Amino acid sequence: MRLLHVVHTLNPDRGGPSESVRMFAQAHQRAGNEVEIATLDGIKDGPNGDGYRGLVQCDVHPCGPGWSNYGYSPRLEHWLKSNYQRFDGVIVNGVWQYHGVAARRALVGKKRYVVFAHGMLDPYFKDRFPLKHLKKLAYWTLEEHRNLNGAQAVCFTSEEERRVAAEGFPFCRFRRVVVPYGTLGPSGDPEVLKSVFLKAFPQLQGKEYLLFLGRIHPKKGCDLLLDAFSQVALPGVQLVMAGPDESGWSSELKAQADRLGISDRIVWTGMLRGEAKWGAFYGAQAFVLPSHQENFGIAVADALACGVIPLISDKVNIAPDVASDGAGLMQTDSVEGTVRLLQEFQEMSLEERALMGRRALECYQNRYALKNAAQEVYKALGIG
Repeated sequence: MRLLHVVHTLNPDRGGPSESVRMFAQAHQRAGNEVEIATLDGIKDGPNGDGYRGLVQCDVHPCGPGWSNYGYSPRLEHWLKSNYQRFDGVIVNGVWQYHGVAARRALVGKKRYVVFAHGMLDPYFKDRFPLKHLKKLAYWTLEEHRNLNGAQAVCFTSEEERRVAAEGFPFCRFRRVVVPYGTLGPSGDPEVLKSVFLKAFPQLQGKEYLLFLGRIHPKKGCDLLLDAFSQVALPGVQLVMAGPDESGWSSELKAQADRLGISDRIVWTGMLRGEAKWGAFYGAQAFVLPSHQENFGIAVADALACGVIPLISDKVNIAPDVASDGAGLMQTDSVEGTVRLLQEFQEMSLEERALMGRRALECYQNRYALKNAAQEVYKALGIG
Protein backbone atom coordinates (compact mmCIF):
# COMPACT_ATOMS: atom_id res chain seq x y z
CA MET A 1 0.00 0.00 0.00
CA ARG A 2 0.97 3.64 -0.39
CA LEU A 3 0.34 5.83 2.65
CA LEU A 4 0.59 9.57 3.23
CA HIS A 5 1.36 11.21 6.57
CA VAL A 6 0.30 14.85 6.99
CA VAL A 7 1.95 16.77 9.84
CA HIS A 8 2.52 20.39 10.81
CA THR A 9 6.32 20.00 10.95
CA LEU A 10 9.05 17.36 10.94
CA ASN A 11 11.22 19.56 13.15
CA PRO A 12 12.44 17.16 15.88
CA ASP A 13 12.52 20.01 18.39
CA ARG A 14 8.72 20.16 18.24
CA GLY A 15 8.28 16.87 20.06
CA GLY A 16 5.62 14.15 19.78
CA PRO A 17 3.93 14.40 16.35
CA SER A 18 7.22 14.82 14.50
CA GLU A 19 8.80 11.87 16.28
CA SER A 20 5.66 9.80 15.76
CA VAL A 21 5.61 10.39 12.02
CA ARG A 22 9.26 9.44 11.67
CA MET A 23 8.79 6.20 13.61
CA PHE A 24 5.52 5.24 11.95
CA ALA A 25 7.04 5.88 8.52
CA GLN A 26 9.75 3.34 9.33
CA ALA A 27 7.19 0.87 10.70
CA HIS A 28 5.08 1.15 7.53
CA GLN A 29 8.15 0.70 5.36
CA ARG A 30 9.25 -2.36 7.33
CA ALA A 31 5.78 -3.78 6.65
CA GLY A 32 6.48 -3.42 2.92
CA ASN A 33 4.52 -0.25 2.18
CA GLU A 34 5.46 3.00 0.49
CA VAL A 35 5.25 6.20 2.55
CA GLU A 36 5.32 9.90 1.75
CA ILE A 37 4.99 12.90 4.08
CA ALA A 38 3.39 16.31 3.50
CA THR A 39 4.24 19.11 5.93
CA LEU A 40 3.80 22.82 6.50
CA ASP A 41 7.56 23.24 6.67
CA GLY A 42 9.15 25.51 4.12
CA ILE A 43 11.51 24.14 1.53
CA LYS A 44 14.38 25.99 3.25
CA ASP A 45 13.52 24.70 6.74
CA GLY A 46 15.71 22.06 8.32
CA PRO A 47 19.39 21.98 9.28
CA ASN A 48 20.45 21.65 5.64
CA GLY A 49 17.69 23.73 4.09
CA ASP A 50 16.05 20.52 2.93
CA GLY A 51 12.60 20.68 4.53
CA TYR A 52 13.84 18.07 7.07
CA ARG A 53 14.05 15.46 4.31
CA GLY A 54 17.21 14.07 5.86
CA LEU A 55 15.30 12.83 8.92
CA VAL A 56 13.33 10.15 7.05
CA GLN A 57 13.97 7.71 4.24
CA CYS A 58 10.98 8.66 2.12
CA ASP A 59 9.68 11.52 -0.02
CA VAL A 60 8.84 14.68 1.93
CA HIS A 61 6.70 17.45 0.43
CA PRO A 62 7.18 20.82 2.22
CA CYS A 63 4.02 22.84 1.49
CA GLY A 64 4.82 25.86 3.65
CA PRO A 65 6.06 27.82 5.33
CA GLY A 66 2.76 28.31 7.03
CA TRP A 67 1.62 31.64 8.41
CA SER A 68 2.07 31.83 12.22
CA ASN A 69 2.07 28.79 14.50
CA TYR A 70 -1.33 27.87 13.08
CA GLY A 71 0.42 27.16 9.80
CA TYR A 72 -1.99 28.56 7.23
CA SER A 73 -0.65 27.80 3.76
CA PRO A 74 -3.00 27.20 0.79
CA ARG A 75 -0.24 25.22 -0.89
CA LEU A 76 -0.94 22.22 1.35
CA GLU A 77 -4.62 22.00 0.43
CA HIS A 78 -3.78 22.41 -3.27
CA TRP A 79 -1.10 19.70 -3.05
CA LEU A 80 -3.46 17.29 -1.30
CA LYS A 81 -6.22 17.82 -3.87
CA SER A 82 -3.75 17.16 -6.66
CA ASN A 83 -2.14 14.07 -5.11
CA TYR A 84 -4.59 12.24 -2.81
CA GLN A 85 -5.55 9.73 -5.51
CA ARG A 86 -2.02 8.27 -5.41
CA PHE A 87 -2.54 7.00 -1.84
CA ASP A 88 -4.54 4.18 -0.28
CA GLY A 89 -4.95 6.07 2.98
CA VAL A 90 -3.91 9.27 4.75
CA ILE A 91 -2.79 9.73 8.38
CA VAL A 92 -3.21 13.25 9.79
CA ASN A 93 -1.01 13.93 12.83
CA GLY A 94 -2.17 16.48 15.40
CA VAL A 95 -5.06 18.88 15.81
CA TRP A 96 -5.66 22.63 16.28
CA GLN A 97 -3.66 23.62 13.21
CA TYR A 98 -4.29 24.29 9.56
CA HIS A 99 -3.09 20.95 8.20
CA GLY A 100 -6.20 19.32 9.70
CA VAL A 101 -8.47 21.73 7.86
CA ALA A 102 -6.57 21.25 4.61
CA ALA A 103 -6.87 17.47 4.91
CA ARG A 104 -10.62 17.61 5.56
CA ARG A 105 -11.27 19.95 2.64
CA ALA A 106 -9.24 17.80 0.28
CA LEU A 107 -10.22 14.33 1.47
CA VAL A 108 -13.76 14.09 2.90
CA GLY A 109 -15.89 11.95 0.62
CA LYS A 110 -12.90 11.14 -1.57
CA LYS A 111 -10.21 9.37 0.45
CA ARG A 112 -10.15 7.62 3.83
CA TYR A 113 -8.11 9.37 6.51
CA VAL A 114 -7.50 8.98 10.24
CA VAL A 115 -6.35 11.57 12.76
CA PHE A 116 -3.83 10.94 15.54
CA ALA A 117 -4.67 13.32 18.39
CA HIS A 118 -1.21 13.03 20.03
CA GLY A 119 -2.58 14.06 23.43
CA MET A 120 -3.89 17.41 22.17
CA LEU A 121 -7.46 16.62 23.26
CA ASP A 122 -6.50 15.91 26.87
CA PRO A 123 -8.55 17.86 29.49
CA TYR A 124 -5.28 18.83 31.19
CA PHE A 125 -4.98 21.73 28.76
CA LYS A 126 -8.53 22.91 29.49
CA ASP A 127 -7.80 23.02 33.21
CA ARG A 128 -4.26 24.38 32.93
CA PHE A 129 -4.95 27.10 30.34
CA PRO A 130 -8.63 28.16 30.70
CA LEU A 131 -8.33 31.30 28.53
CA LYS A 132 -6.66 29.37 25.73
CA HIS A 133 -9.40 26.76 26.07
CA LEU A 134 -12.03 29.40 25.27
CA LYS A 135 -10.19 30.17 22.02
CA LYS A 136 -9.98 26.48 21.26
CA LEU A 137 -13.68 26.07 21.97
CA ALA A 138 -14.46 28.70 19.34
CA TYR A 139 -12.12 27.06 16.84
CA TRP A 140 -13.56 23.64 17.67
CA THR A 141 -17.06 24.89 16.90
CA LEU A 142 -15.97 26.41 13.58
CA GLU A 143 -13.49 23.84 12.28
CA GLU A 144 -11.95 21.14 14.45
CA HIS A 145 -15.01 19.02 15.18
CA ARG A 146 -15.61 18.75 11.44
CA ASN A 147 -12.01 17.67 10.85
CA LEU A 148 -12.40 14.82 13.34
CA ASN A 149 -15.96 13.85 12.49
CA GLY A 150 -14.97 13.57 8.83
CA ALA A 151 -12.20 11.07 9.61
CA GLN A 152 -12.55 7.32 9.36
CA ALA A 153 -11.36 7.25 12.97
CA VAL A 154 -9.52 9.31 15.57
CA CYS A 155 -6.59 7.36 16.95
CA PHE A 156 -5.36 7.42 20.55
CA THR A 157 -2.23 5.78 21.87
CA SER A 158 -3.63 4.55 25.18
CA GLU A 159 -6.99 3.63 26.63
CA GLU A 160 -6.76 6.49 29.12
CA GLU A 161 -6.19 9.03 26.34
CA ARG A 162 -9.18 7.64 24.43
CA ARG A 163 -11.37 7.76 27.53
CA VAL A 164 -10.78 11.39 28.50
CA ALA A 165 -10.34 12.89 25.03
CA ALA A 166 -12.31 16.04 24.13
CA GLU A 167 -14.00 16.46 27.51
CA GLY A 168 -15.67 19.86 27.43
CA PHE A 169 -16.09 19.98 23.65
CA PRO A 170 -19.44 19.49 21.81
CA PHE A 171 -20.28 17.69 18.56
CA CYS A 172 -18.03 14.68 19.24
CA ARG A 173 -19.37 12.04 16.85
CA PHE A 174 -16.05 10.61 15.76
CA ARG A 175 -15.07 6.96 16.08
CA ARG A 176 -12.36 6.42 18.69
CA VAL A 177 -9.76 3.67 18.38
CA VAL A 178 -6.64 2.81 20.36
CA VAL A 179 -3.60 2.11 18.18
CA PRO A 180 -0.69 0.44 19.99
CA TYR A 181 2.24 2.81 20.01
CA GLY A 182 5.84 2.74 21.06
CA THR A 183 9.32 3.03 19.62
CA LEU A 184 11.51 1.17 17.18
CA GLY A 185 14.11 0.83 19.92
CA PRO A 186 17.91 1.07 19.78
CA SER A 187 20.28 -0.66 17.41
CA GLY A 188 23.95 -1.33 18.04
CA ASP A 189 26.11 -2.49 20.90
CA PRO A 190 25.09 -0.86 24.22
CA GLU A 191 28.70 -0.34 25.31
CA VAL A 192 29.57 1.39 22.04
CA LEU A 193 26.50 3.61 22.34
CA LYS A 194 27.40 4.53 25.92
CA SER A 195 30.90 5.47 24.82
CA VAL A 196 29.45 7.83 22.19
CA PHE A 197 27.44 9.62 24.88
CA LEU A 198 30.31 9.77 27.36
CA LYS A 199 32.68 11.09 24.72
CA ALA A 200 30.31 14.03 24.26
CA PHE A 201 29.94 14.55 28.03
CA PRO A 202 33.19 13.30 29.62
CA GLN A 203 32.32 14.86 32.99
CA LEU A 204 29.98 11.87 33.48
CA GLN A 205 32.71 9.28 32.95
CA GLY A 206 32.68 6.81 35.84
CA LYS A 207 29.65 8.44 37.49
CA GLU A 208 26.15 7.21 38.14
CA TYR A 209 23.30 9.37 36.88
CA LEU A 210 19.54 9.64 36.58
CA LEU A 211 18.21 10.69 33.18
CA PHE A 212 15.45 13.10 32.23
CA LEU A 213 14.98 13.18 28.46
CA GLY A 214 12.25 15.28 26.88
CA ARG A 215 11.32 18.86 26.10
CA ILE A 216 12.34 21.36 28.77
CA HIS A 217 8.76 22.44 29.33
CA PRO A 218 6.56 23.12 32.41
CA LYS A 219 4.28 20.23 31.39
CA LYS A 220 7.15 17.81 31.95
CA GLY A 221 7.56 18.61 35.66
CA CYS A 222 11.25 19.54 35.41
CA ASP A 223 10.93 21.89 38.40
CA LEU A 224 9.45 19.07 40.50
CA LEU A 225 12.39 16.88 39.59
CA LEU A 226 14.95 19.49 40.68
CA ASP A 227 13.19 20.00 44.01
CA ALA A 228 12.95 16.26 44.63
CA PHE A 229 16.55 15.62 43.57
CA SER A 230 17.74 18.20 46.11
CA GLN A 231 15.77 16.51 48.90
CA VAL A 232 16.76 12.86 48.43
CA ALA A 233 20.22 11.75 49.49
CA LEU A 234 21.74 10.16 46.38
CA PRO A 235 25.48 10.28 47.11
CA GLY A 236 27.59 10.75 44.01
CA VAL A 237 24.61 10.52 41.65
CA GLN A 238 24.30 13.13 38.89
CA LEU A 239 21.14 14.29 37.12
CA VAL A 240 21.23 14.56 33.33
CA MET A 241 18.67 16.97 31.88
CA ALA A 242 18.47 16.22 28.16
CA GLY A 243 16.15 17.89 25.69
CA PRO A 244 15.38 21.00 23.65
CA ASP A 245 14.27 24.21 25.34
CA GLU A 246 11.59 25.82 23.15
CA SER A 247 10.45 28.44 25.65
CA GLY A 248 13.70 29.47 27.36
CA TRP A 249 12.61 27.90 30.64
CA SER A 250 16.01 26.31 31.28
CA SER A 251 17.46 29.62 32.53
CA GLU A 252 14.82 29.68 35.26
CA LEU A 253 15.47 26.02 36.06
CA LYS A 254 19.21 26.64 36.31
CA ALA A 255 18.54 29.49 38.73
CA GLN A 256 16.36 27.11 40.75
CA ALA A 257 19.21 24.58 40.80
CA ASP A 258 21.56 27.32 42.08
CA ARG A 259 19.15 28.16 44.91
CA LEU A 260 18.87 24.47 45.80
CA GLY A 261 22.63 24.00 45.78
CA ILE A 262 22.65 21.21 43.20
CA SER A 263 24.04 22.98 40.11
CA ASP A 264 27.30 21.02 40.28
CA ARG A 265 25.34 17.75 40.14
CA ILE A 266 23.35 18.53 36.97
CA VAL A 267 24.48 18.15 33.36
CA TRP A 268 22.41 19.98 30.74
CA THR A 269 22.97 18.32 27.37
CA GLY A 270 20.45 19.95 25.06
CA MET A 271 18.70 17.66 22.61
CA LEU A 272 20.22 14.20 22.13
CA ARG A 273 19.75 12.21 18.94
CA GLY A 274 20.79 8.88 17.52
CA GLU A 275 23.64 6.99 19.18
CA ALA A 276 24.17 9.65 21.85
CA LYS A 277 20.53 9.42 22.91
CA TRP A 278 20.58 5.64 23.19
CA GLY A 279 23.93 5.80 24.97
CA ALA A 280 22.43 8.17 27.54
CA PHE A 281 19.65 5.65 28.21
CA TYR A 282 21.96 2.65 28.45
CA GLY A 283 24.24 4.44 30.90
CA ALA A 284 21.46 5.69 33.20
CA GLN A 285 20.60 4.20 36.57
CA ALA A 286 16.96 5.11 35.91
CA PHE A 287 14.83 7.36 33.72
CA VAL A 288 12.70 10.03 35.45
CA LEU A 289 9.60 11.75 34.03
CA PRO A 290 7.33 13.47 36.61
CA SER A 291 5.12 14.89 33.86
CA HIS A 292 1.78 16.64 34.48
CA GLN A 293 0.35 15.29 31.22
CA GLU A 294 1.61 12.69 28.77
CA ASN A 295 -0.74 11.00 26.32
CA PHE A 296 1.86 8.28 25.81
CA GLY A 297 5.47 9.19 26.50
CA ILE A 298 7.79 7.99 23.75
CA ALA A 299 10.80 8.47 26.04
CA VAL A 300 9.24 6.02 28.52
CA ALA A 301 9.08 3.38 25.78
CA ASP A 302 12.67 4.24 24.83
CA ALA A 303 13.78 3.62 28.42
CA LEU A 304 11.92 0.30 28.54
CA ALA A 305 13.54 -0.73 25.24
CA CYS A 306 16.94 -0.30 26.90
CA GLY A 307 15.95 -2.19 30.04
CA VAL A 308 16.13 1.04 32.04
CA ILE A 309 13.69 1.47 34.92
CA PRO A 310 11.25 4.38 34.39
CA LEU A 311 10.27 6.50 37.41
CA ILE A 312 7.13 8.23 36.17
CA SER A 313 4.11 10.17 37.34
CA ASP A 314 0.56 8.86 37.25
CA LYS A 315 -0.23 11.50 34.60
CA VAL A 316 1.73 9.53 32.01
CA ASN A 317 -1.12 7.59 30.44
CA ILE A 318 0.81 4.33 30.10
CA ALA A 319 2.10 4.50 33.68
CA PRO A 320 -0.53 2.10 35.11
CA ASP A 321 0.38 -0.55 32.53
CA VAL A 322 4.11 -0.13 33.20
CA ALA A 323 3.55 -0.35 36.95
CA SER A 324 1.24 -3.37 36.66
CA ASP A 325 3.95 -5.18 34.68
CA GLY A 326 6.41 -4.52 37.50
CA ALA A 327 8.49 -2.64 34.93
CA GLY A 328 8.72 0.75 36.65
CA LEU A 329 7.61 2.94 39.54
CA MET A 330 4.67 5.36 39.55
CA GLN A 331 3.72 8.22 41.88
CA THR A 332 1.73 11.47 41.75
CA ASP A 333 2.90 14.48 39.71
CA SER A 334 4.00 16.52 42.73
CA VAL A 335 7.21 17.26 44.57
CA GLU A 336 6.17 14.76 47.23
CA GLY A 337 5.38 12.11 44.63
CA THR A 338 8.69 12.66 42.86
CA VAL A 339 10.56 12.44 46.17
CA ARG A 340 8.83 9.09 46.79
CA LEU A 341 9.89 7.87 43.32
CA LEU A 342 13.53 8.65 44.03
CA GLN A 343 13.37 7.20 47.54
CA GLU A 344 11.71 3.97 46.36
CA PHE A 345 14.36 3.53 43.69
CA GLN A 346 17.19 4.28 46.12
CA GLU A 347 15.89 1.66 48.56
CA MET A 348 15.79 -1.11 45.94
CA SER A 349 18.55 -3.69 46.13
CA LEU A 350 20.76 -4.38 43.12
CA GLU A 351 18.90 -7.66 42.60
CA GLU A 352 15.54 -5.88 42.66
CA ARG A 353 16.77 -3.30 40.15
CA ALA A 354 18.09 -6.02 37.87
CA LEU A 355 14.75 -7.86 38.00
CA MET A 356 12.78 -4.69 37.26
CA GLY A 357 15.15 -3.91 34.38
CA ARG A 358 14.40 -7.31 32.84
CA ARG A 359 10.69 -6.70 33.27
CA ALA A 360 11.11 -3.29 31.65
CA LEU A 361 12.53 -4.90 28.53
CA GLU A 362 9.76 -7.52 28.52
CA CYS A 363 7.17 -4.74 28.87
CA TYR A 364 8.64 -3.00 25.82
CA GLN A 365 8.70 -6.18 23.76
CA ASN A 366 5.11 -7.10 24.67
CA ARG A 367 3.48 -3.67 24.53
CA TYR A 368 5.53 -0.94 22.86
CA ALA A 369 7.81 -2.43 20.20
CA LEU A 370 5.69 -0.86 17.43
CA LYS A 371 5.59 -4.25 15.70
CA ASN A 372 1.79 -4.26 15.40
CA ALA A 373 1.28 -0.54 14.88
CA ALA A 374 1.28 -0.57 11.09
CA GLN A 375 -1.43 -3.23 10.89
CA GLU A 376 -3.59 -1.42 13.45
CA VAL A 377 -3.39 1.80 11.43
CA TYR A 378 -4.60 -0.08 8.35
CA LYS A 379 -7.54 -1.42 10.35
CA ALA A 380 -8.41 2.08 11.54
CA LEU A 381 -8.33 3.27 7.92
CA GLY A 382 -10.52 0.35 6.89
CA ILE A 383 -7.98 -0.84 4.33
CA GLY A 384 -6.34 -3.70 6.25
